[in-house]
Amino acid sequence: MGSLTRSPLDLLVIGGGIVGSGIVRDAAMRGLKVGLVEQHDFAFGTSSRSSRLLHGGLRYLAQGRVGLVRQASVEKTILHRIAPHLAEPLPFVFPTYSCDPDWALWQLKIGVKIYDLLCNGRNLGTSTWLSPEEVRERVPNLDLAGLNGAVRYYDGFTNDARLTIDTLRSAERSGAGLLNYCRYEGATRSNLWECAVRDRVCDRDLNLRARTVVNATGAWADGLPHSAVKLRLTKGIHLVIDGSRIPVRETVVMTERKRILFAIPWGERTILGTTDTDYSGDPDTVTADASDVKYVLRITNRFFPHARLCSQDVISAWAGLRPLVANPNGQPSDISRAHEIRNPEPGWWDVTGGKLTTYRLIAEQAVDRVVRWLRKSNAIPKGILSCRTAEESLLPADPEEYSGVLPPAFHRRAVQHYCANEWALHLEDVMLRRSSWHYYHPDAARKAVQVTDWMGELLGWSQARRAAELESYHGVKDGHAAREPLPFAVSHPRNDQPVASVV
Repeated sequence: MGSLTRSPLDLLVIGGGIVGSGIVRDAAMRGLKVGLVEQHDFAFGTSSRSSRLLHGGLRYLAQGRVGLVRQASVEKTILHRIAPHLAEPLPFVFPTYSCDPDWALWQLKIGVKIYDLLCNGRNLGTSTWLSPEEVRERVPNLDLAGLNGAVRYYDGFTNDARLTIDTLRSAERSGAGLLNYCRYEGATRSNLWECAVRDRVCDRDLNLRARTVVNATGAWADGLPHSAVKLRLTKGIHLVIDGSRIPVRETVVMTERKRILFAIPWGERTILGTTDTDYSGDPDTVTADASDVKYVLRITNRFFPHARLCSQDVISAWAGLRPLVANPNGQPSDISRAHEIRNPEPGWWDVTGGKLTTYRLIAEQAVDRVVRWLRKSNAIPKGILSCRTAEESLLPADPEEYSGVLPPAFHRRAVQHYCANEWALHLEDVMLRRSSWHYYHPDAARKAVQVTDWMGELLGWSQARRAAELESYHGVKDGHAAREPLPFAVSHPRNDQPVASVV
């Protein structure tokens, strides 16, 4: 806390999702004095509610967006190199049918070879194509009526929230100051940006001074004072079912006309999604509606007719928003996922759009612009380093135990680690974003009671506080609940305060 308030920052980043996390890591590694504030928990928004895929986007290649596909294709290989625990190669099987004119097998055969070339010929695996018989062997429960064959290509699988947290931990090791549950409320500028923020943990106002500010708040970006962002928000939902209901070893691509959905293997579970519909509600309270669930199950049942999935088969769901650069024309799935970096006022940048896969590149480009502006203003020495985020590892000290694409073992040691080292202040922080236990385990509600007891011992919670945490957690249904201040005074340890040891 003190490092953020004692002297002016070179850069203040607003927003603790994957883009803001990438920016603060890049800036800290270059030697800038940098801080980040997030109004909810880190990775609260889109960055814990994606398809968990690192991909160039075969669909975008079909739309002719070759530059975007190349950027993402190169970036996914970089992430596989710097964060192998969170960027696993994942094969995709894309079946084609004689009744589907939108996805011809011959075109996909050409497309997947171009896809490999766009990774500089170093994709995460070599693309091939499969006969109907080979498809049947790989995906035995798939609908075979009219099957022409399939292409098989590679992208990556990640854990989006874990990628955000590990990026922030790397930023902190490089000297960044980080605060979650700290809301930016406005700013004025003279020689410096004077930024008013509300620390919701300690229930106090702070004034942070910064030479430059980056707005990386995603779906909230057009609501900030000084922001010049215009967004078109679209919603995507995902469902988690037991893997025995749709047993897939490789991701299966499902289509409805030009729309693409996936059945993604996730340990003992299968992830189904996603939708792509316009959204005009509150970004804090986006949820998976009954109609969204019905749509995903309908498409899945068409491709896996023997499964006969219904809503009772859904273990969990999440709903997230895509903060796309505003374009009133076309269907949501047709809008470009390209990012934009704009500088509407001196020392202020809005960073919008983009994809999870390209977050590191977006951050590099944003920090490049900040550094150029600071140098032009003679605000920083000439010895500021160049970008190193494509070379420096993201591996934490214990990646296999606490951070990976699968949830860690359910154990109090993991909870202690998240509270002591990863800014977990609430039950939801651990169950949803640090561990994914909420989404993975059918008995998540029972596990939440145990985690509440562990956190209560670690953080000194009263019985009333424990009850309030459980009540708030049970409000997390078919999406995320926005964390509001508890109805009584509480004390949270920030990272500079010790967390009790629990054996």
